[in-house]
Amino acid sequence: MLDKNIKIPLGTKFLVTGAAGFIGSNLVERLLDMGYEVRGLDNFSMGKCGNVKEFICNFRYEFMEGDIRDFTTCLNACTDIDYVLHQAALGSVPRSMEEPLIYEDNNIKGTAKMMEAARKRGVKRFIYASSSSVYGDSVKLPKKEGEEGEVLSPYALTKQVNEYYGKLYTKVYGLGCIGLRYFNVFGPRQNPDSEYAAVIPKFIKGLKVNKQVEIYGDGEQTRDFTYIENVIEANLKACIAPQEACGQAFNIAFGKKISINRLYELMCEELGIRLDPKYVKSRPGDIKHSLADITKSKDLLNYNPEWDFKKGFVE
Repeated sequence: MLDKNIKIPLGTKFLVTGAAGFIGSNLVERLLDMGYEVRGLDNFSMGKCGNVKEFICNFRYEFMEGDIRDFTTCLNACTDIDYVLHQAALGSVPRSMEEPLIYEDNNIKGTAKMMEAARKRGVKRFIYASSSSVYGDSVKLPKKEGEEGEVLSPYALTKQVNEYYGKLYTKVYGLGCIGLRYFNVFGPRQNPDSEYAAVIPKFIKGLKVNKQVEIYGDGEQTRDFTYIENVIEANLKACIAPQEACGQAFNIAFGKKISINRLYELMCEELGIRLDPKYVKSRPGDIKHSLADITKSKDLLNYNPEWDFKKGFVE
């Protein structure tokens, strides 16, 4: 459950971009459950119609189909909004290696247009999704804000640029922007069918039909898997964090690492399945190890993640 100290007045109106996607739809669901008014924006390039239909009968929910690359759409979406939770983006490191220009259009230009629209419409605060990929080739563990390396993919570069925009819009224009560096988020509504699907839903889909799953490299690469409930908490706490948090980016993770091999073993144990994986060539742009230092998030956002991998997976 979320911290009861999250006190945002009823009547507050949120805009969730990427509302038909995995993280966006989970945010919409929680905000509506808490009694807030929500406007969702999505162009269905990544999201699913089913994730929108689930809430369409709620009188406190309004959905707009539109593209963040269109500035008029951004302005309309930000009208009468208190807080923007900006999740709309193209994900996937591998895809960005193949199609870098569409990542520039969507993730950089689209986010800049959303920030400008939020500024013009007087939005109180702009919370946006960044990524642990900004740490790039840094070998330091745990990953700590301010100790980034050189980015390894166009996707990572777009998130790095978003953070520069967030800092600029806070300092120059007075729009309080806070970036959340997500570390390997998983949970309900995560798409297992994409060619670029995240590892957990992909493993689950394969194991449930007794199909051998692929592990890139030797499987000893590590990740800090973060259950969606922790991400929801971070977004809401960022809305009410002290002003000094604005213009900065924060690690959002659980703060523990697990290898892909061990992850696979645990999933097999929970599902009662014994099936050896298939090891394939590593993917370009992927980092070897990831573990977050969440001290800064705890101190400035009052972030207190309660969902580790096992609790989230069983749930």
